[in-house]
Amino acid sequence: MKAICVTKTRQLEVREVPSPASPPDGHILVDIAAAAINHGDKTFLSRPTIAAGLKTSLNEIWGASASGRVREIGNGVPAEFVGKNVALYRSLTSSPHIVGLWSEQAVVPCTSAIILPDSVVVEDYSGSLVNAITGYAYLEEVLSEGCGGIIVTAGASATGLAIAAIARRKQIPVLALVRSEQAGEILRRSGAEHVLCTNADDFERHFSSLAGQLGATAVFDGVGGELINRIAPLLPSGSTVSFYGFLGGASPISIPSVLFVTKTLEMKGFSNFNSVTVKDAGALRGALAYLEGIIIDPLFRTQCGERFSFDEIEDAMAYETRHGARAVLVPKL
Repeated sequence: MKAICVTKTRQLEVREVPSPASPPDGHILVDIAAAAINHGDKTFLSRPTIAAGLKTSLNEIWGASASGRVREIGNGVPAEFVGKNVALYRSLTSSPHIVGLWSEQAVVPCTSAIILPDSVVVEDYSGSLVNAITGYAYLEEVLSEGCGGIIVTAGASATGLAIAAIARRKQIPVLALVRSEQAGEILRRSGAEHVLCTNADDFERHFSSLAGQLGATAVFDGVGGELINRIAPLLPSGSTVSFYGFLGGASPISIPSVLFVTKTLEMKGFSNFNSVTVKDAGALRGALAYLEGIIIDPLFRTQCGERFSFDEIEDAMAYETRHGARAVLVPKL
């Protein structure tokens, strides 16, 4: 079968690799319908140190996210998986038997998948599970630490939308930050109550007021750099900034050290696959069951852009849009 693999020099190339045999115990064999290219796919490719510890794939097949139909299940897999459309996130469960997702067929543990409702379009969830599990794991972590509300710096991002969808059900207030009024209006139409545009003239005043009112002491940051420099002095005391994304590029974070004393600020990285939700088998099963019940929410859908064949991988990796739509790889375009 055809697959997109990573070379020793961290390049991608299309190869013919063996088609997988029947899946081993606990695993599912999936005919891949589509694989969205997420930001992480590019980041982990260009920064090997960040990718250290990630689950590997047979034949070095690349890609973290995809969706497709289950062809066959191994022993111990719940029977309801048979013939169902699923959303996949390869990094959820370690296994030496994984056949990666940027391929015509994939093999993953069943705890790296959720069953999709029959009513949805399978391609619309080709990049969704990574965002859903990240949002769930983050909220579980900060709730256990006693936070009141959440600030999401990339509020219109896929992970930001997933956090909003889950927080709404858990009745946790979210303050979403966006870079344009257009993105803000889209969020408000989706039901978001607290949205601020970082380019507004009165942003700092409104941010300080709203963050205090909501008791928003947990910051999920997908931007970094200059935005964190702006909001750090305005955060409620006892706030924790968790860094997840890198949309701010190489812009440094520069915060007066006195703020760490006067406001008892904390800064740390957040990784979904190092979270309690993902590392604990029982917690992961519970998270997947929860997400399976709510994944139909439109906020979880992958924002799909142009579709590419595997042979067009270079064009797909270069694809960018101002509104954030993802390139989607389709094995049989």
